[in-house]
Amino acid sequence: MLAPTTIWTAIAVFAGLGLLLAWRAARANTGTAEDYYLGGRAFGGVVAGLSYAATTYSAFMLVVLTGLTYRGGIGALGFELIYFAGLGLLVIFAPRFWLAARRWGFISPAEMLGARYGSPWVARLAALVALVFLMPYCTTQMAGIGLLLSGVTGGEITLVQAVATGALLAAVWTLVAGIRSVAWTDAVQAVVMLGSALLAILFAVAALGGWGAFAGGVAEAQGERLGVPGPGLWSLGTFVALSLPWFFFAISNPQVSQRLFILKDMAAMRRMILWVLGFGLAFTLIAVTWGFAALQLAPGLENSAATPALLTSGAIPAWVAVLLVLGILAAAVSTLDSIALTLGAMVARDLMRRAQPGAQILAGRVVVILVVLFASLFAVQKAQIVDQLAALSAAGLMVTVPATIGAFFWRRGTAAGALASIGGGAALAVWMAMIRGVSVFNPVLALSVGGASLGLFVLVSVLTRPRAQALDFDLRADLDRVGAW
Repeated sequence: MLAPTTIWTAIAVFAGLGLLLAWRAARANTGTAEDYYLGGRAFGGVVAGLSYAATTYSAFMLVVLTGLTYRGGIGALGFELIYFAGLGLLVIFAPRFWLAARRWGFISPAEMLGARYGSPWVARLAALVALVFLMPYCTTQMAGIGLLLSGVTGGEITLVQAVATGALLAAVWTLVAGIRSVAWTDAVQAVVMLGSALLAILFAVAALGGWGAFAGGVAEAQGERLGVPGPGLWSLGTFVALSLPWFFFAISNPQVSQRLFILKDMAAMRRMILWVLGFGLAFTLIAVTWGFAALQLAPGLENSAATPALLTSGAIPAWVAVLLVLGILAAAVSTLDSIALTLGAMVARDLMRRAQPGAQILAGRVVVILVVLFASLFAVQKAQIVDQLAALSAAGLMVTVPATIGAFFWRRGTAAGALASIGGGAALAVWMAMIRGVSVFNPVLALSVGGASLGLFVLVSVLTRPRAQALDFDLRADLDRVGAW
């Protein structure tokens, strides 16, 4: 077990560095809503890429994905590579998001959809869906912090203490300077995440006798986990159920699509995409390797708590274990503060569209506090309904995909079609999962929700007319000018 005093000292140093960055970021703020939420649209590719990566590759990677590898084997790599392949959507959609946001001044992705279809209700509904499905996802980040710190210290750091720590860090770093402090701290946290994970896996493999012995041990003792479905988790149905919603993550999750609004130019966008892809591939391979290492160094776990068990197995030096704890803490906090800030922007821009900039910033800060409090309270109480909603988050957010694709590629799409698609798909997701009890591992859920959203969007759009005030996202000339597809 790791000493609580060591963990608290490391967290204090880490928090101090974050506060310094946040204070420095606050000095650059100009007081406008655009500056608070988007940093004046002036970010370079490196910081934006690391921030995107830190937001996307949350504590899920070294806690959940590692656990899925521990439980089901190599299928976890296939699942995550499907998500990684979905990042290829950035090549098509990132330039369009960026150009549309700069031309019309959009701050939130929901605001962009509302303007495209000429209806503030489309923006409001998209924002509401994000609130419903992203707030419980924040709770899982808090729960991950609590389980990790409690697990590596043998319960000497309690769940409440751990959750309070994560909440304080996320709230302060977001409130101080908005996107600047979030993005700058994200960039540092991404380096800590990747560096600590790489160090830890090198020590874990060394403890097993090197890469040859590690691979031989997996093949000899865990050979069934090198095939699909392996021990049984990764059936074709489960694979489809989990992979389909995650493939569209880059355009369905507003906390990452909003990152496309902050870039200063196309060169920065290209660098950002390269950084995200490189980080994502490396982190995916590390997380899966970590799971296979845990199978050999800490076998027979009942609850797939692979990471805490491996960190306290004696194979990882204490200083590396502490660094990885900080890395996972950083991953959870970066995801939490990014989601909170995006939800704040959605409330400010989509529900308070006519408010003054100061009021929009204040409203966003209030939302940030409420989101963090919600996540903290429910993480501590371990409410079952939140676990269900969190599992639904990817499928639930997928309901915005047809309207998002249609915004750029189908002029016939209408506000009524977007409202029916988003609202009907979200209602179906909640009904199937929470009332009918359809498991998130059942492909019927993702296929039904995705199919219903697409069908409603097309059918209702065909039966209705576009609104006169709807924008035409004809960006071909701009795309040609910047050399984008």
